[in-house]
Amino acid sequence: MNYILFDGTVRNALLPFTFTRPVADIRVGILTIREKWEKYLGYTTTTLTEEYLMDKFPMVEMEENVMINASFLPNSVLSEMVRSLEANQAIFWHDEVVAFYSKENQEEVDFDTYEIIEYTDDCLKIENTWDIFQKNDAALREDFDLITEDRFSQPIPKSVNVIAPENIFIEEGAKLEFVTLNASTGPIYIGKNAEIMEGSVIRGPFALCEEAQVKLATKVYGATTVGPHCRIGGEVNNSVLFGYSNKGHDGFLGNSVLGEWCNIGADSNNSNLKNNYEEVKLWSYETEGFAKTGLQFCGLMMGDHSKCGINTMFNTGTVVGVSANIFGSGFPRNFIPSFSWGGASGFTTYITKKAFETAKIVMSRRHVEFTEQDAAILEHVFEETKKWRKE
Repeated sequence: MNYILFDGTVRNALLPFTFTRPVADIRVGILTIREKWEKYLGYTTTTLTEEYLMDKFPMVEMEENVMINASFLPNSVLSEMVRSLEANQAIFWHDEVVAFYSKENQEEVDFDTYEIIEYTDDCLKIENTWDIFQKNDAALREDFDLITEDRFSQPIPKSVNVIAPENIFIEEGAKLEFVTLNASTGPIYIGKNAEIMEGSVIRGPFALCEEAQVKLATKVYGATTVGPHCRIGGEVNNSVLFGYSNKGHDGFLGNSVLGEWCNIGADSNNSNLKNNYEEVKLWSYETEGFAKTGLQFCGLMMGDHSKCGINTMFNTGTVVGVSANIFGSGFPRNFIPSFSWGGASGFTTYITKKAFETAKIVMSRRHVEFTEQDAAILEHVFEETKKWRKE
């Protein structure tokens, strides 16, 4: 069977992260949503997403297809229901479609003509940017069980101070000595060739993905995910880094999400709690205003390729778009549009030529090519986000 993950209705609610990727490629827990579905289904997947993303994330359609709503995270029951779908069947959770069977070149889908199969159990669904960190605890625990089932961990080094070692899994090539791991509060997963440097203290649930690194004497509170090739240091609490991003120095990152190729300067901090303890509001790309989150703790949402200089201070509930460059003293405003250059004293436009030059240098350091596809996506984002910049 051919499986296709589609963005669904939540794409705009997940900006700025979905400016540069389909919903399926959001990381929550240990794996991306796509990786979860592929592991459960035993098949590779393709994507139905925005047209400007499809060159990099193409869709492969075959004679028979199952379309899966990428905002739903799979579990064993749901994935089995999806595997069992037949012609003219669809799975719904409440009033929302989870998956449906389709034929090649089927232009319209009329669910009134389908046999509707109700999924009634609980499930994880990513509907807002803050869900990525807020639901990371549950997603990480499920991924840990999925990844480690019927497998054996590498031995925990004798120098490691450990609590609940049965909840720790270490992949081949990982390095850790003279660190403290407390897995009594949740599982700890240490990926292939990852490294935790001496003096670090980590409380689960925690995931350190392949080739990622925890710097000397870092303090980590769960539920935190450090994506592939990321670096963290200082103090990190309940945050998700997608991949190839750095928060390598002292400073606090809490209740936050960083996309790919982000860099947080030394001694930079974000607030995750308002001084008056009121509900945090976040910028909404859908309403073009600040929307209630229902959360008391909410920090920084930073899109791909954005960076901040040393000693940057982010207010509670700050949204930073794609390819923004923030620096200087004081608190910048809590919505920073894509391709903005500046700080609390004001912003100018970060022109694409300069942004691309930096992206090429940054990515080449990790032996990743900045492709024409990447440039085309960022050019589209630049044009799409013009209205929010003061040109």
